[in-house]
Amino acid sequence: MTDLLALDEAIAAVLAEAAPLSSEDVPLEHALGRVLAESARAASDLPPFPSSSMDGFAVRTVDTPGSLSIAGESAAGNPFAGLVGTGEAVSIATGAVVPAGADGVIPIERVVVSDNKVEVGAVAAGANIRFAGGDVESGATVVGAGVRLRATHLGALAAAGIPAVRCAVRPRVRVVVTGTELRAAGESLGPGEIYESNGTLVRAALGHQAEVELLAPVRDDESAHRDALALALEADVALTTGGVSVGPHDLVRAVAAELGAAEQFWRVAVKPGKPVYFATKGRTLVFGLPGNPVSVLVGLELFVRPALRALEGEAEPGPRFETARLAGAVRRDPARDVLLRAQLRDGAVDPLGGQESHMIVRAAAADRLVRIPRGEGELAAGERVQVIPLP
Repeated sequence: MTDLLALDEAIAAVLAEAAPLSSEDVPLEHALGRVLAESARAASDLPPFPSSSMDGFAVRTVDTPGSLSIAGESAAGNPFAGLVGTGEAVSIATGAVVPAGADGVIPIERVVVSDNKVEVGAVAAGANIRFAGGDVESGATVVGAGVRLRATHLGALAAAGIPAVRCAVRPRVRVVVTGTELRAAGESLGPGEIYESNGTLVRAALGHQAEVELLAPVRDDESAHRDALALALEADVALTTGGVSVGPHDLVRAVAAELGAAEQFWRVAVKPGKPVYFATKGRTLVFGLPGNPVSVLVGLELFVRPALRALEGEAEPGPRFETARLAGAVRRDPARDVLLRAQLRDGAVDPLGGQESHMIVRAAAADRLVRIPRGEGELAAGERVQVIPLP
């Protein structure tokens, strides 16, 4: 198997071809999960003014401790307009503007109010005050370019006065599932036929980060392949399942070449998924994944998802390997890196029973892919390994 491309080299080859797409302005309400193409900068200081971190009284700390006259109130959205003078205090609410002249806030629980006076203890300068720009200053970066936006990012952007952000456009993916034997779930199966599942798997796996269009399954026929691939090659990513091995009905590579796709690699030292194919046509990335559904799962996580992240301009497209301990010993493959389906249990990854590449029902119980590097012998229980969390 010396003709097989090493897994890390294959991943690098894919990412080298995945140049970021164009960008567009996106209102915050539609920006969840999008990737910033430009750093978003604060429109104002946050907080925009010195404010109180609790309910209490704003005071001049030089007047504490002592009995102070209550000069008025500073409420959220309705600040005290005057200056806190000698021997005065201003009632203040959490988030309200600290009035001019005051340099500390004493909590309501630590005072005694009677008539129009308040008895306060000693308080340090700056106590319980949120200073202007303490979170972020006007013009400073709130979220940097290349970051995929989470809910907390959106909250921070809104707080910093940013109504819209510049994001990479979502990649367009067209999926071609090949196989004369395929039938839709719910139909009756004839001799040698199976239910089609790869399209459903791809759309579910990638739909949150790309515009995924699933084309009708195609028979193992050159004309049908040519029509479907020609349409798929108009997208940012053309993705096929099945038809990339060495049999007489494996037509994807030859038809893609006829249509102008330049092959970058075919066959990688990985199990499952060895016959994976990658090509380019202009800026279109072409992935040919083997037909077994677990091979599709592995190919999506190792190659396709990182490519989509790179197209969106993510700073670290991946794959997103983490580390974990092996729950038990695992034998290595001398020629290929193996991606085992496993569950994380008590801090260790435990491979599932039934690792054959057609066993998608067994694989459905997995929450991790565990990378077992090629080599001789076995990895012992407790050894640290690379894992990819499954979405």
